[in-house]
Amino acid sequence: MKKYLSILAAAATLLCGTSCSDFLDKEPDFLTPANYYQTPAQIQSALNGVYNRLIDPNGRMYSKALFSYFAISDEAFYKNISINNLRVMQFDAGNLDIGRFWEVLYEGISRANFMIAYVDESALDTADKQAMLGEAYFLRGYYYFLLTSYFGEVPLKLTPTESPDEKPLPKSPLADVYAQILADMTKAEGMVLDIDQLPSNERVSVTAVQAVLARVCLKMAGEPLNDTSRYADALAYADKVIKSGKHSLNPDYSQIFINHSRDINDPKECIWEVGMYGNKIGAEDLAGSVGVENGILCRDINIGYSGGAMQVTKRLYDAFEEGDLRRDWNIAPYCYNTDANTGVTSRSYFTATQIYNRNPGKWRREYETGEKAQSYNSTNFPIIRYSDVLLMKAEASNAVNNGPDADAYDAINRVRRRAWGLDPEAASPQCDLAGLGGKEEFLEAIRQERFRELCFEGQRKLDLIRWGIYVSTMNDYGREAAADGGSFAYAGNSGKNTTARNVVFPIPNTELAVNKLMTQNPGW
Repeated sequence: MKKYLSILAAAATLLCGTSCSDFLDKEPDFLTPANYYQTPAQIQSALNGVYNRLIDPNGRMYSKALFSYFAISDEAFYKNISINNLRVMQFDAGNLDIGRFWEVLYEGISRANFMIAYVDESALDTADKQAMLGEAYFLRGYYYFLLTSYFGEVPLKLTPTESPDEKPLPKSPLADVYAQILADMTKAEGMVLDIDQLPSNERVSVTAVQAVLARVCLKMAGEPLNDTSRYADALAYADKVIKSGKHSLNPDYSQIFINHSRDINDPKECIWEVGMYGNKIGAEDLAGSVGVENGILCRDINIGYSGGAMQVTKRLYDAFEEGDLRRDWNIAPYCYNTDANTGVTSRSYFTATQIYNRNPGKWRREYETGEKAQSYNSTNFPIIRYSDVLLMKAEASNAVNNGPDADAYDAINRVRRRAWGLDPEAASPQCDLAGLGGKEEFLEAIRQERFRELCFEGQRKLDLIRWGIYVSTMNDYGREAAADGGSFAYAGNSGKNTTARNVVFPIPNTELAVNKLMTQNPGW
């Protein structure tokens, strides 16, 4: 994180320390949870520990997995991987990455539980101190949201683990977990600060809470809960963000991601993002791989190394309409080749038929400044952007009103106008949607717009799941890629291998081994 949240090592759980001088002659000084969470510095340190589980040094969170190999959909495939890999849906409950993902999420919850249980509320005598506790509530809810999104029903633990002898918990009904997510996040909404009172959008603000609540409510309205009453809540939360006046679309779509690469904070468009710091050159270990794992093939570290592991699908390429400037930004029209004789690296542009050869181009390492490392950087990752809020408003409004009204059209058209390089606030016959057939046709327009706007941001898979069409979409994609992929026919293996069990991950074997009350998810 860009020094806004300087991670202090001992902040997470039970802390203790000893005097360095006369070590053998003195009793050690212990800080227990009951007397640790007292001062603003201690509370901030503890909160930093809750936040830093959003970044896993081994890449299982927003540093890599949640926008890449945990987010397998019809957007992209992995070069030269065709069998026996999570990236083509061939794995089991012993998968190390999934096991570690589960552990990191519960580490975040545990850290939040300690903070919530032990912060002395009498010490919360300023809005900033109250906000820090509110952020802990929100983050606990958010970690549970990720758990339910990827694993379904999970144990719901709301108290600190004080002893290794505590009894394990069984899975809680999904409705109960979501009720707690809503309780935590709505409590946080009344405690956290406005975005303009914070040093950056790496900390959770009021509008960040509201935007994520809109996302949570849309998920609850869809599969597997199908609580359609939540569409109204999603609309209300999206409207809160829009009417706050705190956020707006960056007029230049590509600039959003250039700013990330240049470590420029943009809280107008990017409501909440995960802050990475450093590139693992030196002592800091908070770097990510945004633009590396999902970047443009380039072997020159001075430009910005990427092995080009992820390549795009023709299905995504073909989803863009004529005039949509996002296509050639999101899907790079070139890669970098280094001449073996001269050592000079230059761009090599693809032909019109070389679609499957292309890489995601959203985050381009050529824009990074300072010393570059091969596999890591400080590029932030956006968890939720303003354009997402506009599209959620359009989707929720369409559901609530049984078809699109003027506000729904306005929300989606603002996103589309920006995509054409036009003023988002000015109506344009060039790209505006109007007069679609009704609720289902408008929903399909929303699905396609989210596909184009939010590709490679980890939302496509989760969208398809809540719409109840993940398996069918992946199977269709698998057949398409096998038919038109040529030498890249294996690109469709992830789609061909997708079955109903892939809607959630398996409960890790490591958890099953220690918790005899745990049951495995269906199909695993």
